[in-house]
Amino acid sequence: MGAVTPLGNTTREFLDGVHKGKVGIGPITKFDADTGVTVAGEVRDFDPTVWMSAKTAKRMDLFSQYALYSATEAMTMAGLVDGGVDPLELGVIYGSGIGGLGTIEQQVIKMHDKGPKRVSPLFVSNSIINMAAGNLSIQFNAQNVSQAVVTACASATNAIGNAFDAIRLGRAQVMITGGAEASVNEIGIAGFAALTALSRSTDPERASMPFDANRNGFVMGEGAATLVLEELEHAQARGAQIYGEVVGYGSTADAYHVTAPDPSGAGAIRAMAQAVDEAGIAPADVGYINAHGTATMANDQAESRAIKSLFGDADVLVSSTKGMTGHLLGAAGAIEAVATVGALNGELPVNVGCFDQDPECDVHLVTPSNRQRRVDYALSNSFGFGGHNAVLAFKRWGA
Repeated sequence: MGAVTPLGNTTREFLDGVHKGKVGIGPITKFDADTGVTVAGEVRDFDPTVWMSAKTAKRMDLFSQYALYSATEAMTMAGLVDGGVDPLELGVIYGSGIGGLGTIEQQVIKMHDKGPKRVSPLFVSNSIINMAAGNLSIQFNAQNVSQAVVTACASATNAIGNAFDAIRLGRAQVMITGGAEASVNEIGIAGFAALTALSRSTDPERASMPFDANRNGFVMGEGAATLVLEELEHAQARGAQIYGEVVGYGSTADAYHVTAPDPSGAGAIRAMAQAVDEAGIAPADVGYINAHGTATMANDQAESRAIKSLFGDADVLVSSTKGMTGHLLGAAGAIEAVATVGALNGELPVNVGCFDQDPECDVHLVTPSNRQRRVDYALSNSFGFGGHNAVLAFKRWGA
């Protein structure tokens, strides 16, 4: 696994931050915020040259830099940077909700101010969403499938699910997968602020408040996370260290509204049920759910209803890590997959940001008093604009 996040720029730093309940949200520093939205989950102290040359970084949008940075950490952890897999058996499926938004913003301004002939020749190759996947396949000589997934805030979870399918169907032995987003910029914040979707709190501790009765919108985050998925026998044959198993994947559509979730949670229920069924388990076997939990009124209530409907009174604990990181849009499912794998070690992420649980969100939240629990199976939920629902089921290795 690899991660570059508001909680730190390595997997260890990210998981340490999650386990400590650290809030990575703070005042916006990348530009002068004059939309009324003043906080975000920014990546801090990011030096792309830790994992790539300055020349390589200069020829990429920030979202591709985040993707390559996290993927290099993941491939290094997997022991696959210098071989160990046939390039024809190595593929990439990677997600992003928006792609090179920073490049688009910069180049439109340049065209407006200086004319169309001043637009960068790298504008197209830096801004298009598939370039995270393209750059990863080039960097790691991955000659199997190379695809980009775009399903708004479900993008990374769908990418991981599709990568899981590629291995399960025998089409590849190893897949590089995850998601990246770099939309903490003026147009990104202004666009979501115009939707009245963002929190206007000035207090980072009370900005992203999943499942809280006083939640008031989501907080924009940025970063990336990458997982290396490998066919089991291939991994065991080379003595790879295994951190967990992907055992199920569900994907459905609400077919309801372009931005609002189906209030009944019907699509979310079906996606979770698909992942559970594919894992060959019962809902009662799931010990933890990393919720989508955006801290918007509509999302948290619909997701809570869906969880309650499928799991009933089963003792499944729920938390959203967005109270710590903000919402990374198309990369959210990737960092949350890493957090979910981390939860399989028996220490669950606390639902940071919830001070007064909304009675309409009737789920069992992870708190400091119940966070220590052995979990054999866990779900990671992601739901996106357009009604996209995606759920992954993970199993503790050795369970």
